[in-house]
Amino acid sequence: FRSFITCLDISNGGGLGVSTSADGSMKIWQAANGEIRRNLEGHVYDVNCCRFFPSGIVVLSGGMDARLKIWSAEDGRCVATFQGHKAGILDVAIVERGRNVVSSSRDGTARLWDCGRSTCLGLVADCGSPINGIALNATDNSLNLGSPEELPSEREIGTEGKLLLLAREDKKLQGLGLQSRQPVFLFIGSDAFNCCTFLSNTYLLGGTQDGSIYHLDVRNTKAPIRVIQRSGAPVLSLTPYKDGFIASQGDGTCFIMQQDLDHVLELTGPDCDPVYKVAPWGKEIYTCCRDGILRRYQLISDL
Repeated sequence: FRSFITCLDISNGGGLGVSTSADGSMKIWQAANGEIRRNLEGHVYDVNCCRFFPSGIVVLSGGMDARLKIWSAEDGRCVATFQGHKAGILDVAIVERGRNVVSSSRDGTARLWDCGRSTCLGLVADCGSPINGIALNATDNSLNLGSPEELPSEREIGTEGKLLLLAREDKKLQGLGLQSRQPVFLFIGSDAFNCCTFLSNTYLLGGTQDGSIYHLDVRNTKAPIRVIQRSGAPVLSLTPYKDGFIASQGDGTCFIMQQDLDHVLELTGPDCDPVYKVAPWGKEIYTCCRDGILRRYQLISDL
């Protein structure tokens, strides 16, 4: 890889990987040995995020060219391009099987898209601050997600009962009803939120620029359950893993927390090059780094 790798994902079956780079390139590769299968060409500037659809044969990407693209992992074709954001796309999420997807951008908005028609179904959020990361999950039934002001389009598939998390540059972690577009909670952290994820339908995590990981309960976000801080380096990615999560940071640290978030296994210590993203598959964990190298770690035993 000529340029630093910004994101990666592994397909549902574990067979394929996809990665994106700061030079606008994307690659599909064999997860087992890293052999390049396809080059996906079409984005201009940095590609910031990529996700496999649940089928494992289609990929979603978003870039600094403010475009979302859908690709065939089988032949490398770009099958759809979505335009509407006014600045670079920073993260994407896929709704259920992928009839709809969500994107977030430096323009301060999150948008819901209809993949079949390549059209925007609406602005889910407009918060005036870059939305660095998003996460989507079905939520605890006791949580009131609000009601939509207008009847949702029949093109919206699977948005009901979903909570959308927004990791915002203005130090806020926000929860929104995806279908209702209504705010559910707003938590203010110590610094810009870079990333967020769900651990379950009630517990979530948000990672900040000053190295804090906030562990929250969606039913009561007034105070965090705990704040984990292992260093002052920016938290760049948070990924659910088994009973806990994997975190990566701007100083090259990558660690797994398990068993009530008390047990820590360090994959890598701080070796200076930021680790942007982590993708687990079974006992294998893939990381991508600013040094342009994709790494695969094999866990010998169960955590």
